Formats: sequence, C-alpha cells, structure tokens
Amino acid sequence: MTTGEPASGEGFAAADPEALRRRAVAALHTARERTALLTGCVDDGELTAQHSPLMSPLVWDLAHIGNQEEQWLLRAVAGREAIRPEIDPLYDAFEHPRSARPSLPLLAPEEARGYAAEVRGRALDVLERTELRGTPLTEAGFAFGMIAQHEQQHDETMLITHQLRSGPAALSAPEPGPADFTGPAEVLVPGGPFTMGTSADPWALDNERPAHRRDVPPFFLDTVPVTNGAYLEFMADGGYREPRWWLPRGWAYIRSESVTAPLFWWREGGGWLRRRFGVTEPVPPNEPVVHVSWYEADAYARWAGRRLPREAEWEKAARHDPVSGRSRRHPWGDADPGADHANLGQRHLRPAPAGSYPAGQSPLGVRQLLGDVWEWTASDFLPYPGFRAFPYREYSEVFLGSGYKVLRGGSFAVDRVVCRGTFRNWDYPVRRQIFAGFRTARDAEAS
Repeated sequence: MTTGEPASGEGFAAADPEALRRRAVAALHTARERTALLTGCVDDGELTAQHSPLMSPLVWDLAHIGNQEEQWLLRAVAGREAIRPEIDPLYDAFEHPRSARPSLPLLAPEEARGYAAEVRGRALDVLERTELRGTPLTEAGFAFGMIAQHEQQHDETMLITHQLRSGPAALSAPEPGPADFTGPAEVLVPGGPFTMGTSADPWALDNERPAHRRDVPPFFLDTVPVTNGAYLEFMADGGYREPRWWLPRGWAYIRSESVTAPLFWWREGGGWLRRRFGVTEPVPPNEPVVHVSWYEADAYARWAGRRLPREAEWEKAARHDPVSGRSRRHPWGDADPGADHANLGQRHLRPAPAGSYPAGQSPLGVRQLLGDVWEWTASDFLPYPGFRAFPYREYSEVFLGSGYKVLRGGSFAVDRVVCRGTFRNWDYPVRRQIFAGFRTARDAEAS
C-alpha cells in the first residue's frame, strides 16, 4: 500500500466470516460483562441517582446502551421493527443534557436490564444470520464493532460516575505491579513524513479516517507521562498562583473555580491525599497524574519550559516505525493488546507506575502511549482531509472545531476494542473528571 499502513488494519479485515463473527461476539460479550459489573455493584437507588450534574444516572447509560444497539443492529442492519420506539427520545444524547436526565420518565433498573438483555439476544441472532460484507454497515462486521465500542465508551463514562459518587467503594481490582524504569527522560522523534489515520482498519470510526500523509518536524517527547511527583513540583513552585504560566481563559477558569490541585486531591498535614473510587490514599509520586484539565496540562508544560505535543506528533511517536517506514496499529505492532502491553479494560482501577509495560513501548522507546491515562494534546478536534461522517453526523461531525481539544492513547478505563493508535477522543479544555493526564514535548531545534 502507498499509505504505509497495515494492509488489513489489525489483521482481521481479511479474516474468514466465522472468525469475524467470533470476534464480534467476543467484543459484545466483554462489553456486556463490564456493563453488568458497573451497574450490578450498587443498589437501585444509586443507579437512579445523579452523582454529579456532569454525568447521567447510571440507569440512563444502561438503557441508552440497549437503545443504540437496537437502533443500529436490529433496525438499521436487520430492518426489524422497533421494540420500544417510544423511548428513543429519552435516550437520545442530544435531546436532553445530562443534568436534566434524572427528571425524565426513564426505565426503572429492572426494566432497563430486561430491555438491554432482550435487545442483546436479538442482536446476537442478527449477527449469526448476517453476511459480514456487501454494505458499509456490515462490511467486516463494522456495525457490530461500532456497537461494542459504543458500549465500552459508556462503560468508561459509568466508571467516571463511580469515581464521582460519594460513599464507600463499590468496585475493586488488583493493583498494578511495580516499575523499575531507568530509561531516558525524553526521546527524539525524527522528522519527516508518516501515515496518519487509517483507511484499512475495518472497525475504525469516521474521525480516524482516511489515512493521509503528514510531515512532522523532529521533536523530543517525554518517554513516560508526567507523574504526580513531577506535578507536585509545579504546585510547590506556585504553579497555581502564577498567571504567567496560564492562558487567559485557563487563568480565569482556575480562579473562578478555585482550582489549586488535580481533581479529587486535598492537602492534609504535610502531604497530599486523594479519593479514588471511594478509597482515601496518599498521592503516589511515581504514578501518571490524572484528573487534570487541558489548561492545567498546558500550564505545567509552560512552567517546565516545554509544550504539549501536537496530535500528529503524538500519533507519529505511537505508530511510526522508522526502520520500515510504515505506521503500526499499536506502538508495539499490529497484534491485539495483551496484559503485558498496556493497562486497559479496567483491569486495574488506577494508572500503572510510570515506565511500566516495556513490551508495549514504541519503536523509539516511548512507553505507556496506550492505556493508563488519556493524554491531552495541543490540537483542536478537526477533521482529516477527505473526512466523511459515517454512519451518523452526531458521532464526530457536530463536535469538530476549536471548542474541543484532542486526547489520545486511552486510559486504564478503556477496553482494547476501543484502544488503537489512530483512535481520537475529544473534550472541553476545562474537563477534569475524565481519566486524563499528559506528557510534554519540545522542538528539536531548541535543544
């Protein structure tokens, strides 16, 4: 291929129909198991409560997952009649803001579970009967992969809600292992062209397409994400009190909201504590910082004499192989993520220590580019050349513009079906409840 990307995406585009079917079934089952965990670990009162005006009640997400699955797999793919057409407006994410959703006549928890289960049973029957080729929605099982990704994205949203809820811990997970990283603080990413985005990955979403060439000047990038310990140095040096590090809007934001530390942190005695999924603990210094806004990330980078990486720079560092000249699907190659590659899928309820997962590093030695924390970039969320909205405008197109900043890489809350080197996330620069951190860059010419 002239694009320099894998000819078959992650290696499953050309797979036989039964292998594609098994892959789609596995992705749907994994997502539903996680949904059941997130909604089954609290009582009905907690499911219907709104734990923050920034988030929906958990029961809304549960029924919304089922409604989207019904609309795309049962109606759009199979052409079947609607099961519950009267609830479509209730679960339209654009019809009602999150803060207003508790006042809607939502399905009760048991009814929402039953509805989602009924839809899933029928969707699996559709998957069994559908030829996975011939139309844009069915080619290589795209619609089924899209729905699995949609559910996992809402699972991450529900995990954010769990972080925002008060009260004792409802979730548990094993701790990540220690890291003994002694590598360089930064890596030189050589200048030159590379292939950004994809035209071959069959489950890639519209804003990741099409593949196109970008020419990126040489730059240095942090080998690991910025840690809590490094961020504490910024705080101790008066980072939140010194306006020269902040863009005007960022300075106005932290002053109006009295922001003096990452979200969920507070000072007690001579140290800093944080709340993490109902548990109070000391802030671990060697863990990537999380729950910081874009403005905070940008201010830290300025204080450190550096900057946030541009989106194209981040993707080149994550995907480009300077030896072969091709763009990989993941930093380590095209193989699906394994437990030794990245911290994904809610396997742990926290980022792993900085420097973890040497098997998941990029060809240039950059670590933890996928998993652990979403990474803010300097870039606005803009379309690629030749972008076409598919299968609906509301997934990406309506968000394109300068109001949103791009995040890359995924977090510990992201499932592997969503996580790839081309995946693009976006949010307002003030957002702090998301599992977002960052790493910094600098121009090579400045060295």
